[in-house]
Amino acid sequence: MKRWSRLALIAVTALLLVGCALEQLYLDFYIEGQQTALETPAGEDDTEVIFTVESGQSVAQIAGNLKAHHLIDDTELFRRYVQHQGLDSGIQAGTYSLRQTMTIPEIARALQNAQAAEQQVTIPEGRRLEEVAELVASQTTIPSTDFLALAQYEWRESGLPQTYEFLSVVPLTGTLEGFLFPDTYRLPLQATADDLVDRMLENFGHQVTPEIRQAFDAQGLSLYEGISLAAIVEREAVLDDERPVISGVYHNRLRDGWPLAACPTVQYALGYREDDGTWWKRELSFADLETESPYNTYRNLGLPPAPIASPGLASIAAAAQPAETEFYFFMVDCEAGNGSHVFARTEAEHLANFDRCGGVISTP
Repeated sequence: MKRWSRLALIAVTALLLVGCALEQLYLDFYIEGQQTALETPAGEDDTEVIFTVESGQSVAQIAGNLKAHHLIDDTELFRRYVQHQGLDSGIQAGTYSLRQTMTIPEIARALQNAQAAEQQVTIPEGRRLEEVAELVASQTTIPSTDFLALAQYEWRESGLPQTYEFLSVVPLTGTLEGFLFPDTYRLPLQATADDLVDRMLENFGHQVTPEIRQAFDAQGLSLYEGISLAAIVEREAVLDDERPVISGVYHNRLRDGWPLAACPTVQYALGYREDDGTWWKRELSFADLETESPYNTYRNLGLPPAPIASPGLASIAAAAQPAETEFYFFMVDCEAGNGSHVFARTEAEHLANFDRCGGVISTP
């Protein structure tokens, strides 16, 4: 009896081994026949998708969630592929950055390395500090008050001036306006205002190269003055190809001792508009142009005392390397409707453009 039992055990084990071999052969055959599908992404959208694997989820559940996020088309193929490759046991709970343009093998490999949980904030070009603080608070766990306090005055007592030499150009009474580079930033979930401001300043130092600083110097501008001009160009320009021309107009005015007469500086001086719910009044009146403020470049010669917003790299480059132009005037093209401008060499040409647009001082 015992001998028969041993023989039976051997037979059963042999059958199991045969079964495993057959299953592996089936998997090999199945995967071999799915090579085209494995090499074909689920979509063409290259936008980042934040995908989470929860602790205890099965491969089948993960595959279902991947399909729900339009990251794969075939849950069975995904499940079989990770099994065939021995990757199923290596999938970790955590957060992953995936894209529709990734293939199943690429996704399977990516799921072997979980990322630390994080948050993301996107700051567009041309926003003033108060707007940036609001965006930070709406997209992250960082309070707007913490961000604003650091950017306006607490930065002086921090280690930032010692870390970033370019901050030496900022007056003691100045803020970080203009130097917090607009971009998308990924942060830990427990990030503070110090973490974000540090990354924004580091980015500024990387983007504003020695070549750009030398170009400012060649134009007779300090870095602080260059960023102040770039901020105005950022607020004025909508089309990239107009940025160097708009910069050229302002360089002509600075060179010849004319007022810049830049509408964004008046908008900045006016501040928040409760009736419009905006920091940037769209249509300015002649009374607005008489606003008493050192930032009003209709009433004061030269650049404003500080940047009025955070310019992007295109506007910084345009301020450093303006187009050579004979234009001294420009205004929004009221007929184009795309934010473009009409330029003029003389005051008479400019007034003709102004009259054609009904005498309205509008901004992009």
